[in-house]
Amino acid sequence: MENPLDYEPIEEFREVLLTAGPASAAAKIQEYLDEQNNIPLNIAVTGESGSGKSTFVNAFRGINNRDEGAAPTGCVETTSKPTAYAHPNYPNVTLWDLPGIGTTNFPADEYLKYVEFEKFDFFIIISADRFRENDVKLALEIERMKKKFYFVRSKIDSNLRDAEEDQRDFSEERTLAQIRENCIQGLQEQGFESPQVFLVSSRKLHLYDFRLLEETLERELPAHKRNALLFAMPNVSRGIIDKKKDALQSKIKYLASLSALIASAPVPGLSITADLTMIVKTIKEYQVTFGLDNESLENLARSTRLTLADLRAVMKSPLAATEITKELIVKVLSFSASEIALMTAEEGSRFIPIIGIPAAMTCSFISTYSALKTFLNMLADDAQRVFTRALGLNTTV
Repeated sequence: MENPLDYEPIEEFREVLLTAGPASAAAKIQEYLDEQNNIPLNIAVTGESGSGKSTFVNAFRGINNRDEGAAPTGCVETTSKPTAYAHPNYPNVTLWDLPGIGTTNFPADEYLKYVEFEKFDFFIIISADRFRENDVKLALEIERMKKKFYFVRSKIDSNLRDAEEDQRDFSEERTLAQIRENCIQGLQEQGFESPQVFLVSSRKLHLYDFRLLEETLERELPAHKRNALLFAMPNVSRGIIDKKKDALQSKIKYLASLSALIASAPVPGLSITADLTMIVKTIKEYQVTFGLDNESLENLARSTRLTLADLRAVMKSPLAATEITKELIVKVLSFSASEIALMTAEEGSRFIPIIGIPAAMTCSFISTYSALKTFLNMLADDAQRVFTRALGLNTTV
């Protein structure tokens, strides 16, 4: 983990600081952070009618099929044209519910032109049973045009339930292996040498292959788009929570550098006021990313048939499932003697001739870095506790 004492503030923006001053350096850092938060990611989801495309889109976005803004679902094709569904918390991430190629009059190459193929980062091809000729033609055309695609076999929970009712010697492991082999064999018969198929239940994303799908997508995406995918992903494993924590941790040095640059202004109280505003905004981001805001917790409780009180009972941080205000942040910080000492030192040192402003900048950097790191750890730990309470230990791939 990074140590704030080992990190020289704004080292990556030193040239801007030396040539244009603190205000320009701060603006450059803020521009960088804004760019990182708004990198677009467009995910195409397609498949034949009834394959579960819309349910997958909704589950990925962390919402229920009956929620406002959900992609419409049904046993017949409900998608007649490409329809965009922005992630409710990360509007830079958009899932596109595409009409199944079998429901259009277009061959695969013309279908891709119709749905504006170029704008998608990758395609997810969904089937509720075997992948059929239209799925294969589409995948081959996507491959020819050098884009990524992934075969997802949906409704696995229903298949297992049916198999358990029908088979005297039911084995979940054996049934999953049979479904996977059946899909792979069918694709091989139609021209794919080594197809990979992900077995998924959109109603139980923490089970089966969704975690493997997430890891594959993350690995194969361009590096600058990986965090966009990661933050939008639902918390379906402890590993994803850890990855989110690491990604958020990497931003703290930039936020602390902003704090230090603001502290360079010879205006008493300005830095602390700006720091509190920044911290409030950042903690709200942490809440949403870890699913610890009230709306996310209510959705999780409903989907896992728990009460909101059940989930709240395992949380220990005063920052989870509550409105984040400056008053709350001040209250939490007041329990840390070191934070109070740093803030006091920052304000006092700015009046010291020559060395005062650099000292204030250093205090501001360290106090902001330390506070955000502490708050991040609190909320990441609560996210792990909520995950364990809601979904238990059965999170096998």
